[in-house]
Parts: sequence; structure tokens; C-alpha cells
Amino acid sequence: MIDLVHQAEGALDAYSRVVISVAEQLAPSVANLRVTQRSRRGHATTGAGSAIVLTADGFLLTSAHVVADRSTEGRASFTDGREHRFAIIGRDPLSDLAVLRTDANSLDPAVLGEAETLRVGQLVVAIGNPHGFEGSVTAGVVSALGRTLAAGARNGGRLIDNLIQTDAALNPGNSGGALVNGRGEVVGVNTAVAGIGLGLAIPINAPTRTIIGALMREGRVRRAWLGIAGGPRPLPPAVRERIGAKRGVEVIEVIDDSPADHAGLRPEDLIVSADGVSVTDVAELQRLLVGERIGQRLTLRVVRAGELREIELVPHELEG
Repeated sequence: MIDLVHQAEGALDAYSRVVISVAEQLAPSVANLRVTQRSRRGHATTGAGSAIVLTADGFLLTSAHVVADRSTEGRASFTDGREHRFAIIGRDPLSDLAVLRTDANSLDPAVLGEAETLRVGQLVVAIGNPHGFEGSVTAGVVSALGRTLAAGARNGGRLIDNLIQTDAALNPGNSGGALVNGRGEVVGVNTAVAGIGLGLAIPINAPTRTIIGALMREGRVRRAWLGIAGGPRPLPPAVRERIGAKRGVEVIEVIDDSPADHAGLRPEDLIVSADGVSVTDVAELQRLLVGERIGQRLTLRVVRAGELREIELVPHELEG
């Protein structure tokens, strides 16, 4: 019995050491945002959130919904007591990401990891500023991968795909903060509280890095839009043998009056390729939907009711 107690204590100590190490490493790289908006009466506080330090010279990454529009301003404060005004460099509501810039020149950049290597059950730590409490840390596990979050947009619906679900506690003010693996690498940007014990984060992966780069360089992102929400799904055995792939992208929802709707895509269709390029998950499909494909005919190969068929559509530009 004593050995079991010692083993349990040892495991707890190991868990605590990881969380403590991650918290100490990342806390200086996560800012507390106090958001204000210009009005006729001056500046009024409109909200709060968190942001991740991208570069030592002042670039920050946060959630687009934290900084609602271009007239938003505010201050970013850090655990060492420094405080700097920030301005919005670019917002992309369709990925819920935004890049800010401060006048700081000696910040501590976070190390961006790779969410594609995450596994369900893996330890993650959320660092942010819930309810304005700076530098708060919660820990949990990756509960699920490939989740979808729906939100409003001018184009009739915005669907953010491939999200990380975690049971690490998230609260208002955590948005824009860091979801971190046990090595201290940021693998997600906390974006939503979907219920008790249910938090969602945007994964740090190749599509996300492309979006961040575009926001830093140009202040906007151009991408093609199909009008679907999707998630990974294993292919039926007969289809696997025929095309030599194990997974596809299941169409979970089709937006009304979208290119996918006009082309006849349906929920439960399984997309296996786009213009001959195999797609096995949402990230691969997103990587193909670059700005150059806007207005150009795209052929999707889909599985419907166990049968392969081709569907042609013309992607529109994704608008915020």
C-alpha cells in the first residue's frame, strides 16, 4: 500500500513539474489585453482577452473576436509589469485570428509547435487572463480533435474547422491565449468556451502559419471558400481498396447559397480529393483553398452512399 501511495505521489509530482515548467516558460510570452474603442466621447473599454507574443519587436497573435474591428485599440500588459499600446495589423474573422503590433522591442516570443502531432489524451496547459486575472494557468488533456465551430459572418455563416477540444478550464478572457504542450510549445490559440469542461482552440499548423504570415505582411487573408463544415472520417473498406486511402473529409454542414450548395454537395458526403489531390483531413483541404483558386473551377471527388462521383464547383472569395 505504501509503495502504491509513493507511486501515486511520484506521478503527481511529475505532472506538477511539467505544468510548472510550462507555466514559468510561457507566462512572459502571454499578454493581457484591455480592449478599448474610439467614440465621440473618447475611448471606452469594450472587453478583455489574451495574446501570444510572436516576435521580440512587438507582434502579437490573438483571437479576431477579441479585437472586434479596425477602430479597436487598447493596451497589452505583461507579467513583468510592462504595458504597451497595441494597434491591429490584420484580422481574419473566418479563422478567428488577428495580429497586433506594440511598440515593444524586447518581448519574449513563444515557440510555435505543431498541432498535427497532438493525440487525444495528451497533456495540455492553457495560459491566459480569464476575467482579467493575469497569467492564469489551467491544465487538462486534449479531449478531441477535428471539431468545428460555427459563428456568424456577412457571407451567411462562418465555420472554423479542425479545432482542438480540451478540458483545460477556459473562461472569458482566455480567448487569444496559448494552449501549450508539455514541451512548452504553443499548439493552439484558445478561442471559445463551448460548455463546462469544453474549450476549443485553433490549431497551430501549416494553414494557421500561412494565415499569420499573410496578416503580418498584408493585413488580410485571401482564400477560396466552398461553404461547408467538415471533419475527418474513415472511408468504407470497399472505397479504401479502390482509391488506396484510409480517410476523407466528411461534409457535416452545407451553407445555404454557397458554392457547395449550388454544386449539390450534401451532408455526409465524403471528400477524398480536390483537382486530383488527395485530402484526408480538413487541414489538407484548407491548404488547397488558396486565393488563386477563387473563381476557378474545382473538381471534388466524393463518396456518396458508397459510390464515387465527381462534383464541380467554383469557389468564391471567403469574406469576413
